[in-house]
Amino acid sequence: MPSKPVRPAYFPALAAERPDIALCRAAAYLARAADAHAVRHGLGVGQHLVLKMLDAVGPCSQQTLSEELRIDRSVMVNVCDDLERSGLVRRERNPDDRRSYAVTITDEGRDRLAEAEGTVPSYLDETFAPLTTGERAQLTALVTKLMRL
Repeated sequence: MPSKPVRPAYFPALAAERPDIALCRAAAYLARAADAHAVRHGLGVGQHLVLKMLDAVGPCSQQTLSEELRIDRSVMVNVCDDLERSGLVRRERNPDDRRSYAVTITDEGRDRLAEAEGTVPSYLDETFAPLTTGERAQLTALVTKLMRL
């Protein structure tokens, strides 16, 4: 029985020629990994990010959360609704702008965030296993530079 001819992989050549395509594919891979991790630990990626930001900077409007976390405004409404139903955040009138609401993390939200944060180091080690510590730092610096942060 004749064997199939071995065909060279095309994607490595494409990635070398088109770093934008390579980054898009890497982002899709990382998004799937983050979603799978989130499902295993019961807190969505967007929910985790919102709790993390609220814990770090204090009460924020949904608009500020959306802009800072780069989550579409319509998605942010659903994320905050889910967090509020779960008792992890509460919405209160914004004292600086009575037309808007400030989203505030609750004590239960802080506890849930601490649980979620405890799983992040092993998730990152698993996801970025092909990279050395130095390469991970370099990747972070390059992405930060590319995003003009």
